[in-house]
Amino acid sequence: MQTEALLDRFLGALAPLGPLAVWAHGSLAGGDHQEGRSDLDLIAVLPGPVRPGTVWRVAVLHQGLRADPLAAKLHCSYLTPATVADSGHRHLTWAHQELMRRPVTPVTRRELHTFGRVLHGGAPGGLLPEVPDRELAEFVVSDQRDFWRPAVDRAQLWTRDVWVDMGPVTFARATVTLREGRLISKREALEELPGLGAPAEIVEDIRRRRYGGPAPVPSGEGWRVRRAELVRGWLGPAIDALVAAYA
Repeated sequence: MQTEALLDRFLGALAPLGPLAVWAHGSLAGGDHQEGRSDLDLIAVLPGPVRPGTVWRVAVLHQGLRADPLAAKLHCSYLTPATVADSGHRHLTWAHQELMRRPVTPVTRRELHTFGRVLHGGAPGGLLPEVPDRELAEFVVSDQRDFWRPAVDRAQLWTRDVWVDMGPVTFARATVTLREGRLISKREALEELPGLGAPAEIVEDIRRRRYGGPAPVPSGEGWRVRRAELVRGWLGPAIDALVAAYA
């Protein structure tokens, strides 16, 4: 399996940095991973401060993996014992083939505790504090209100597959988390979407692109424009109603 081969290469390249633990979250840990389509979402806990030399070594490590066709989907945030408990800390992260700094969100932290996959070292429970239900719910509401709702108003975004794929699925996952206090997979989110009023054409469009199917995925400029109108016309009011109910 190409994914496992890439993970082995990654762990081997990371070994000189002496990681205390490496964990997978997202679909790779949750059992819904689609090779070649899904991201490889990882967390590494390094033993000491992330100094400029560490940043350089991390960059070299990831650049060395780029020949692998799946490497562009491998994302990893680098924590340390001094920063692991701070959910607002912006950790060194390799994502989308570049270095950046971003927090490890309460959703990711809850995923790690619930179904995180240990690739190396200790389990998340030994290093990572639990996420209180209130903190998780507040983050989910703010993500819908402050990120996704303004994005709905940016019409040009929704002609792109990635926004159509992620917006409705994230909304369905947010709804179930707020309603029931649990996390669900993308596959489960697709099953939730019809009951949340999502247009059937949008749900099928996402399903075929992620999981394949007997019929071809629609294409062409006319479909992309119509698809954007459908998803935005539903998603904006749906987010407004969710935020009003749970804010």
